[in-house]
Amino acid sequence: MKPQRTSKAAVESFRDFTASALFCPRCRAPQPVRDRLLLVLPDGELWEYLCVSCGASLGTRRVRSEGRTLLH
Repeated sequence: MKPQRTSKAAVESFRDFTASALFCPRCRAPQPVRDRLLLVLPDGELWEYLCVSCGASLGTRRVRSEGRTLLH
């Protein structure tokens, strides 16, 4: 069986993938999450996932920007 080729549109749809629920070790169950901007970096942004129930940090996500980010 030949592996299927993925289209450019399919790859682009996962570029900005965000989590809606993650496992929380403090709650001991999958919980909905909210994301919070931690840092604005020269090459993008760093976001943190927080448990909606207890506020525990469940992970981070780095979003790389296409162009340069200018801060004033």
